[in-house]
Amino acid sequence: MQKRRRVVITGVGAITSLGQEKDQIWSALCNGKSGIKPITSFDTSAFDVHFGGEVSDFDPVQWFDVKEARRLDRFSQFAIVASIQAVKDAELNTESFDKTRVGVVVGSGMGGLIELESQHEILLKKGPSRISPFLIPKLMVNAASAQVAIRFGLKGPNYALVTACTTGVNAIGEAVGIIQRGDADVMLAGSSEAVITPLALGGFSSMKALSTRNKEPQKASRPFDKDRDGFVLSEGAGVVVLEEFETARKRGANIYAEVLGYGLNSDAYHIAAPEPNGEGAMRCMTSALKDAQCNPEEIGYINAHATSTPIGDNIEMKAVKKVFGLNAPKIPISSTKSMLGHQLGASGSVEVIICALVIEKGVLPPTINYETPDPECSGLDFIPNVARERKVRKTLSNSFGFGGHNASVILGQV
Repeated sequence: MQKRRRVVITGVGAITSLGQEKDQIWSALCNGKSGIKPITSFDTSAFDVHFGGEVSDFDPVQWFDVKEARRLDRFSQFAIVASIQAVKDAELNTESFDKTRVGVVVGSGMGGLIELESQHEILLKKGPSRISPFLIPKLMVNAASAQVAIRFGLKGPNYALVTACTTGVNAIGEAVGIIQRGDADVMLAGSSEAVITPLALGGFSSMKALSTRNKEPQKASRPFDKDRDGFVLSEGAGVVVLEEFETARKRGANIYAEVLGYGLNSDAYHIAAPEPNGEGAMRCMTSALKDAQCNPEEIGYINAHATSTPIGDNIEMKAVKKVFGLNAPKIPISSTKSMLGHQLGASGSVEVIICALVIEKGVLPPTINYETPDPECSGLDFIPNVARERKVRKTLSNSFGFGGHNASVILGQV
């Protein structure tokens, strides 16, 4: 049996409400800053929620000419920019590689919703003859992955994943598998989301999924806190450069971390609620540990999915306690969604990047807005409100999505 090839992260790129460059984002996270603010891209006065994790200062013309920018939905723009950043960070000269051995897996939970909404409005007001010929190429979920490949001329494996809030971890995990089985040597992998739109804000509000803390938006995302009342809708993208270990080593690449293990499964319970006993989440983390050949006590930090919903946070922590047992209270856990909001499909890839930086920097970002402990989440270390310096060798990141999708990924120091 052929030995499984090792896969490492050599470059990262991210677009978030806290910044559009890794060092800026990392500094904000470690200083406990919130990226949540009133939405400015449309009038929210008729909505129950007026705030979100908007990337309000993103200017596509800094990255694309005007003509190209018009042919790309915002989620594709985010994905391309994050990919450019990741390739630059990895000091990866794509021209020096066999481009049939370099691929892309970039997913999205909802794709080009901005384009869909705007063109639907044109249809209603001006008729079908005025619909843009770019509607379909802009809104399709695989547009981002395709556009990234076109940007760099990458001809290896290419596809897009859609697993709601689990998309980012699934994209990275599946891209790792492509390298492990020898179908590529390098992959750009991650996810992108741009759904701070009237339809998405209204839809999530109708589900009663969002926090309505309009007077204190920066305190609205409060994972594990007794007074949490829902998640904060956010946007952005995260992309990593994944390389076969020997390929990266030979070219002298900086290695953030090795992807040691990946687990995924389904609750098969409810379209929008997790399985109450946390059994799916528990099996998922256990699967990732098995894949990594890692004992539970080796995990030094957990980046929790924890979106700040009353039910979801409790169920995830119930699963953590089952998986890690007596060691669970000793493991630092934080939800960086307390600062970034919930980027939906983009959240998992951004959080994998955060875990890679935790390993490199030796700092654990906090869970902000943790003021009143919830008895249902008691007995665990949530790194409350202030970052903590600590060197860790292995991290675990969880993502759980609508539809009952579960995914966990374990990174390790090389």
